[in-house]
Amino acid sequence: MKNSVFSVNSMVKILWGVALVSLPVTSFRWFPFLGETTYVRPLALYPLALLIPLLLIQAIRRERPFPWTGSVILLTAFAAAVFAATSLGVLIDPIPLRGQEFFGRAVRALVTLVIGLGFFVSASWMNRDEAEVKFTLRWMLAGLGLDLVWCGLQAITFYTPLLEKEMVTHWQLAFSMRELVRTNRISGMAYEPSWLAGQIVTMYLPILFAALLTNIRLTRMKWLEPVLLALSTLTLLATYSRGGLLIGVGVAGLVFLLVGRGHLRAAWTWFFGGFRRGWLLRLVMIAAAIGVLSGAVFFLGQKNYFRRLWDTSADSLSEYLTDINAGGRSAYATGALAAFEEHPLMGVGLGASGFWIYDNLPDWTLTTVPEIAKQLNPQSRLFPNPKNLYIRLLAETGLVGFVLFFVFLFSTLAAALDLLRREGFLRFLGVAALFAWLAIALYNVTQDSLATPNIWIIPGIVAGFASPSSPLAPLPVGEGNVKENS
Repeated sequence: MKNSVFSVNSMVKILWGVALVSLPVTSFRWFPFLGETTYVRPLALYPLALLIPLLLIQAIRRERPFPWTGSVILLTAFAAAVFAATSLGVLIDPIPLRGQEFFGRAVRALVTLVIGLGFFVSASWMNRDEAEVKFTLRWMLAGLGLDLVWCGLQAITFYTPLLEKEMVTHWQLAFSMRELVRTNRISGMAYEPSWLAGQIVTMYLPILFAALLTNIRLTRMKWLEPVLLALSTLTLLATYSRGGLLIGVGVAGLVFLLVGRGHLRAAWTWFFGGFRRGWLLRLVMIAAAIGVLSGAVFFLGQKNYFRRLWDTSADSLSEYLTDINAGGRSAYATGALAAFEEHPLMGVGLGASGFWIYDNLPDWTLTTVPEIAKQLNPQSRLFPNPKNLYIRLLAETGLVGFVLFFVFLFSTLAAALDLLRREGFLRFLGVAALFAWLAIALYNVTQDSLATPNIWIIPGIVAGFASPSSPLAPLPVGEGNVKENS
């Protein structure tokens, strides 16, 4: 019996570690029964499919109870609302679009929901104490390290003659659905650069930023987290992802102002308190900071795709959206809202908002947005998506599903804020959770897939850590205040 328990525990840890390392691969080529237009294909789903049955065995043996936390219960209620909305959507039964019918779209969408729930529940199940959370975060950083190596290989291919692009493309197609990006933007192991940027700002920057801010290290190598943070920041720049960069910079600044005020005051006092004696060092620091910022702006400005944000002659909002290549996204979101207006309470069913989009596109997009013209081509087989998770939930699950999802989101925020009141590792986890929560909340404005692992992992960790038996049990009255720099 002991050998059996040891074997199951070992397999559980191995499979969870493999899943965490493989998180960067989001469009794995070798998935059965999926069409060519299904791009979200997490490699981590394979070890996860083997892990969950073992976790169920452990739950039956009462070795690892199911994490019935508040967030898990709320997410279960949201899933039930989604299934109810989709069942009612069968009665609406929209006209088929480009060979796709409601039932097929609904089944595919429900599968993506199950995948997302699998990542969230697994993260909650596998992180009930500090040792398990540290194990998870270390293996996540191992996956980041492998991804950064692949990003470095892409950079060498793009900017030096050392590697042929055709050869590296063949290497990438061995595991990914997509070849190297032709515009020489770093995409790592993800499908496209914006997906890589989303992974960095929602999974990896939160951990690395929290480690730097709280001086908590996950390994014995104290230099590892700062080096990974610097490399991740450089990689984020090399993606040229406008949304990823704005989210990363904005959330980092906001979190620093909220929880790092002690560091800010100490730096301010040191900088101006000793200016008379060490003025040369401080002038060098100012020059270095200006140089880094100028270099970043110059680097990003080399891409016309990024430069359009400020270099435009648009006279109206619609023209500006078209100039910065955001006209298509705004058009899809507007078209999807028509489904919500017709069925505001329960929506039209998961996966069905696309049936409403083409008939409700804004007039200005029909003639000025090339992407829309391509979509409306009779020969096109593309099926439209809202490109915004919140609008998608409004359209497909109505106010009921939308409200339940937001209640779930704010339950994870409450757990993160509770962690911020603690000391040591708990405060580190709180900073990471707050950073991730803000980044995910903004990232969901630019994507609409429920199967994307990076929107579930850190919230799942926090939800699991919030179980009644964990160190996150409610604090006694009067014990909530801790030192800011702890």
